[in-house]
Amino acid sequence: MSLPPLTPHELQRYARHLILPNVELAGQRRLKAARILVVGAGGLGSPVALYLAAAGVGTLGLVDFDVVDVTNLQRQLLHGSSDVGRTKLDSARDRIREVNPHVDVVTHDTRLTSANALEILQDYDIIVDGTDNFATRYLTNDACVLLGKPNVYGSVFRFEGQASVFSTTDGPCYRCLFPEPPPPGLVPSCAEGGVLGVLPGMIGTIQATEAIKLALGVGSSLAGRLLLVDALTMEFRTVTLRRDPACPACGTRTITDLIDYEEFCGVRGEESGYDADEVAEITPRELAARLIEGADFDLVDVREPREWDIAHLDGARLIPLATLPASLEALDQNRELVVMCRSGQRSAAAVQQLQAAGFRKVKNLAGGLLRWSDDVDPRVPKY
Repeated sequence: MSLPPLTPHELQRYARHLILPNVELAGQRRLKAARILVVGAGGLGSPVALYLAAAGVGTLGLVDFDVVDVTNLQRQLLHGSSDVGRTKLDSARDRIREVNPHVDVVTHDTRLTSANALEILQDYDIIVDGTDNFATRYLTNDACVLLGKPNVYGSVFRFEGQASVFSTTDGPCYRCLFPEPPPPGLVPSCAEGGVLGVLPGMIGTIQATEAIKLALGVGSSLAGRLLLVDALTMEFRTVTLRRDPACPACGTRTITDLIDYEEFCGVRGEESGYDADEVAEITPRELAARLIEGADFDLVDVREPREWDIAHLDGARLIPLATLPASLEALDQNRELVVMCRSGQRSAAAVQQLQAAGFRKVKNLAGGLLRWSDDVDPRVPKY
């Protein structure tokens, strides 16, 4: 393949690369010829995109469908305060162009799905997985295996992170590590469980490093190894991974097409891990009216104590979701219950647990405390 030349300005911009052994002029031209796709322009995608752009990757693709929210700014450094309300792709494109105008930024303003993944990924050499949910991770993995594209993986949660490189010629894939997704609701999202703001920067920078090494064809990648990072103890360790001969993606190759990954992960809808048809709901305005009229019911908050300290409703009773099974005897099955949390997701799971335990007069607060703040009382802080 003929490599593109560097302009005089690029020669000056990448001077510290050009004098670096294993990069030099030929390596920088390989970076300019590289086409790398970043799936997700959020916490992990931010450092990945910024460092790949600064390094001189010629074509940088971004897949995202979300808008910038103020809660993103604690960790998603592609976006600033003035970007709140803008699409993440518009914000990211402007920021990347400021970092390096020589990079061709290709935006894919869509949710990555089974219907479009192969078409989007096929135009790139390397895929970087910056997603935050299991369904899209399995989708990205399977698409990379089917297309023969390396998949630079990363994930973060609270104070811990992981990174690896999947779907190489001889290495394992994501399914070799996680053959089955966890049960819905077992692993909270970052919105529910939190994440240390600098942690995506640490893991994303590692992902960017791996992508650059793959583009250059130098060094030893994380293929066949899982890097585990504990930010609280600042410990890094690696676990050896091997391809599973029984893996349906890269082993037996029984996966020949993309499937419904939300169904595979037990997810219905965009983010919820429950069937909304099975959960009775009450809106915040309806709840407010019932509180004003002094209706006889119990209001149960299933968030964590640290969340309760941020904001809570007067008259609510705190029973964290993890302790709910042990607290059932303290609840009256004959009394009406309204269950709430931050967004309505954990409380919906709690409603299903209560229903399974024989409670019949139980409803979920639709949209949780976030919607209460929007619809009833904006003085209640959102987080």
